Order: sequence, then structure tokens, then C-alpha cells
Amino acid sequence: MLTTLSIRDVVLVDALDLEVEDGLTVLTGETGAGKSIILDALGLALGARSDAGLVRNGAKQASATAVFTAPDDEALIALLSERGFEVAPGEELILRRVVSADGRSRAYVNDQPAGVTALREIGALLVEVHGQHETVGLLDWKTHRALLDNYGGLQPQLAGVARAAERLKAAQAHLDDLEASAAEAAAKAEEIAQNLADLDALDPKPDEETELAGERAILGAAEKAVADLADARNLLGGDKLSQRLASALRA
Repeated sequence: MLTTLSIRDVVLVDALDLEVEDGLTVLTGETGAGKSIILDALGLALGARSDAGLVRNGAKQASATAVFTAPDDEALIALLSERGFEVAPGEELILRRVVSADGRSRAYVNDQPAGVTALREIGALLVEVHGQHETVGLLDWKTHRALLDNYGGLQPQLAGVARAAERLKAAQAHLDDLEASAAEAAAKAEEIAQNLADLDALDPKPDEETELAGERAILGAAEKAVADLADARNLLGGDKLSQRLASALRA
């Protein structure tokens, strides 16, 4: 539950510390007393949209701090843990938002920096805001499971279900890994089978490699002999040598 709301330099309020006691159901005041500012400040601490217009004229920044006693809510505790904030039921939970005069904002959970989205998600599980023509909590699908669990009195089973869900997720991931490994092995086996089929098509004979090496040596020697004869022919003058010999005989 909300225990304290501290407001600094929000709109017209320079400083306000509001202590909320058990059983508070109504906040009243005449027009202009600042009820809307209090609600705006609470919304700011819960992750509502901010702008520079919330900063009091002349101030460098505005801030709103909402202090809660963390309820025994499995969804809230799980969300806090997921976001890196370890808070047990009954412990103090502090949400704070600071808005600079240039419109930039910073969010904190128990004095640790947090994203505005995280602040909004946590705030939605702590406070439900009802305004004219709006029912925020009922329209947010992320709150529906918690409502159903609370209505059915299923809180004691939530931790066990969460652990079972984690085990199921881990088992599914392991199964996916095994299936991927099996698919990889099947592809490798298919590749090996194709290579064997290609070798069978070549129909290799015993000692064929040695015979091919011998043939390659013979062909290489023949090629060298042809090249040597061509070189000798060029050195002797080729066709002109025959002409010179014929002229010499006629002389």
C-alpha cells in the first residue's frame, strides 16, 4: 500500500510530504486546493508521461516520490526480480521520478536507476487509477491474470506453477538443441552418402592410382621429347635449312 507521497517543485507545489495512513478512502478539498497536482505527482512516480510543464516556474527540476509497502503479490515480486530489484513482501518499495526543466526525466526504484517502462509496469501492479470514463486496470490485459488468480485464491500455487513453467521452458530449449543436432547429423550423413555414391560411379580399380601415375609419367616424357625436337628444329633453321642444302647441291 502507499504510505508516503513526497512532491518537490511540481506545478504550483514547492514541497509537500503526504503521509498516507491505513484506511484512507477519500481525499477532499475545495477547488484549487491542489488535488489534481497530487494525482499528477502520483502518476509521475508511477511512470506516467512527463513534460517540462510539470516543473514549477523557476525551479530546475520537479520530483515525485511514492513510498509503498510491498504487498504479498507474486506477480509484483516476480516483476521486480526480473527487473533486477530484490524486494520481499512487507519491505519498503520506493518509486521516484525526476523531471528536468528541459523535459528530460529519470526514474528510480529503491534509489537504483530504472527505465520509465519498468516504473510504469511496477506502478500498474501497485495502484489502479480510475478516472471519469476510464478504468485503466481492467483495460490492461497484463493485469487480467493477476485478477483471475486473486479471485480464485490461487496465490499459493503461483510459485509452483512458475517453477514448472521454467522447467518446461528449459526442457523445450534442450529438445530444440537435440533436434538441431539430429538435423545436422542427418545432413552430414546425407553428404557422406553422396560422396560414397560419387566414388562408386568412378568405379576405381585396385592399384589404379599406381597405373595412372605410370601413364602420367610416360605422357610427361613424351611431351618433353616433342618439345625437345621442336627446339632442335628451330636451332637448325627449320624449313630454310632444306632450301640452303638444295642450293648447295645445285652449285
